[in-house]
Amino acid sequence: MNGYQRFVAGREPVWDAFEQSLEKAGPKLRRVGYEDLEQLSFRYRQILHDHALAAQRFPETGAARRLRRLALEGTRRLAGENRGRRRGLGHFFAQRFPRAFRAQAGTTAVAVIIFLGAVALGLIAAAARPELGVAFVGEEARQGLAEGELWTEALGTTVPSSTASSEIATNNMSVAMTAWAGGALAGLLSLYILLLNGVMLGAVLSLTMHYAMAGQLFEFIAAHGPLELTLIVVSAAAGLTLGKALVAADDRPRGVALADAARSSLTVMLGCLPWLLVLGVVEGYISPAPGVPAVVKTAVGLSLQGIFLILAWNPWLKEADS
Repeated sequence: MNGYQRFVAGREPVWDAFEQSLEKAGPKLRRVGYEDLEQLSFRYRQILHDHALAAQRFPETGAARRLRRLALEGTRRLAGENRGRRRGLGHFFAQRFPRAFRAQAGTTAVAVIIFLGAVALGLIAAAARPELGVAFVGEEARQGLAEGELWTEALGTTVPSSTASSEIATNNMSVAMTAWAGGALAGLLSLYILLLNGVMLGAVLSLTMHYAMAGQLFEFIAAHGPLELTLIVVSAAAGLTLGKALVAADDRPRGVALADAARSSLTVMLGCLPWLLVLGVVEGYISPAPGVPAVVKTAVGLSLQGIFLILAWNPWLKEADS
């Protein structure tokens, strides 16, 4: 047993007891008697001591992260920082969502790599076997491409924009929720959603390139595509975060790691939902509109993606605010 393992084995009962005391006390310590409060304060000092020790000798380990979280939570409870503070939507989108988004940044980067790899795979495979692209859009759409007509052109004439917007928003939410909830299956369904959407995008792009219609496809997806793909990747990354806690939890107790991952991934998912509604409007009204220039659609798409990423990361949020 090395030094880190001895440290965790010897001190973990204290951490568990402190965490249980916080849960028992409730959010504002109103149910805590004098003796319990004394005991809670004593354990809080032990947590601070262990936190300082872990930060110095075992940084970035599971124990160090757990102790940091316990120290912050203990400080908030005992200092009464929650008293009188309103925790509305503003706090959620300004602090909770960015913190959760930042926490899964590594998993999001992995998800981006997987997605781009799947796009490349779809491009190459459909270039060799165009029927792969046809499998995603259908034979009727392929015939339209052969006649110089993109299948998306019918969207603005066959279905009212309001109906299309509602259906698109519902479908986008369904995909994002599935990508997130797929984390409960050890992340396998989240991974499948990532791969499927990546291969589909690559294959359809390759098919339109085959018929010299890629420019029209880019014009159609320019307004909604950047943010839509970003939200799919972020939602899938939230699912992968959950799946990782299930199958490869760090040295924290699995229940603690899973609870943290579930809370963080759900926060990310909830933060993405309003943007899926925005996407429905853009995809229903702007994307199929022939009168909107391609440059305007591109500006809308890049702006939406940029605004989402800035608000999700929130560069003005300092660590001390956490």
